[in-house]
Amino acid sequence: MNLFENFGLSHETLETIKKMGFTKPTQIQERSIPHILKGENVIGESATGSGKTLAFGCGIVENSIPKGGLQALVLTPTRELAEQVKDSLARLAGYKRLKVAAVYGGVSINPQIDALRHAEVVVATPGRMLDHLQRGTINTSKIKIFVLDEADRMLDMGFIDDVERIIKACPSREQTLFFSATIPPSIKRLASRYMENPVSASAKNLVDPEKLEQIYYDVPKGMRLSLLIHSLKEEKEGLAMVFCNTRRTVSFLATNLRANGINAVAIHGGLSQSKRMNNIKMFNEGRKEVLICTDVAARGLHIEHVSYIYNYDLPSTPKDYVHRIGRTARAGEEGKAINLLSEQDHDSFSRILSDYSTFNIKKTKRPYLERVVPIKTRFEDNDRRRSSSWQRRKPRRSYPRQSYSRRG
Repeated sequence: MNLFENFGLSHETLETIKKMGFTKPTQIQERSIPHILKGENVIGESATGSGKTLAFGCGIVENSIPKGGLQALVLTPTRELAEQVKDSLARLAGYKRLKVAAVYGGVSINPQIDALRHAEVVVATPGRMLDHLQRGTINTSKIKIFVLDEADRMLDMGFIDDVERIIKACPSREQTLFFSATIPPSIKRLASRYMENPVSASAKNLVDPEKLEQIYYDVPKGMRLSLLIHSLKEEKEGLAMVFCNTRRTVSFLATNLRANGINAVAIHGGLSQSKRMNNIKMFNEGRKEVLICTDVAARGLHIEHVSYIYNYDLPSTPKDYVHRIGRTARAGEEGKAINLLSEQDHDSFSRILSDYSTFNIKKTKRPYLERVVPIKTRFEDNDRRRSSSWQRRKPRRSYPRQSYSRRG
């Protein structure tokens, strides 16, 4: 089976898929769509960007009725992913004139309330979905299809209780679909509670190990910025993603890379939703060549043609490392993962090598570097002001100092 025509999709859906530029199903689509169209419960395991949205989207579009009320709900872990999935489903459902709404936090709730009155399909983040449930502004009584997208990330972020509350709020649910890059025990336990006889559909990681080069540098912490700037200027072709562990570091790098002539843009949770979406769009369109982000901000985002992954901070878990490097060396393209290891990273690096012993991560000699003098960012200035303000307001001690005997 290697054509969408073999799945029994309607002529209109096939035409729409063709217009979207898809001619041959991916592995996860091939293994899951037949079960989804039969109305079976499915646990799909496949990497970000492997075509999961189209897989469950086919089932939603084929089995939803225009003006039939809210019939399908997709839960995603982040706002950006919710918007991305909504756009994909809206394109797929265009011929059928199904209305698809996205609901997430960080923006006004009133337009969402209006959209929910007419939507047949909703894509939501857990927090805002619960908000609508509590307000009574969403009617879940007719939902037949429930999709949990990026399920492992959802549970990593602590949303499991919220997810369960939302599932229970869908009493007419006939089909439950879980899609996830990995299937940890927590996903299996959740599936056992809410899915009857689920079918497992898994696909190989899209990353081609023969096309992915992994290297690392041992570098003092104070020289990481200099090395990153040097490396980005050397690697002039292709898009690059730079991963950090905190918003503070993302902001710091964005300021300093731009100051050194690098066409960079950042996404993190401290930016407004419109700013985050606009920055992602500019990077996807190639108007910005470097995207600096945290794992949380980048979770689930489908970004194509990334040639370089930089780990400015090494992630705390081996699984997150795999998710990061999995954004390059896809679909026959070559990719490179560059790790900047300082003293604090060696424990994490050892865990990665232990869990993924097949990884060939080569040590590379650090080039001669001219030290870049970093520019202080707003985060650091705010911290300094808060600290000095606290010192000014610090009250004098008005009680006698206790003395403690020192025991040998």
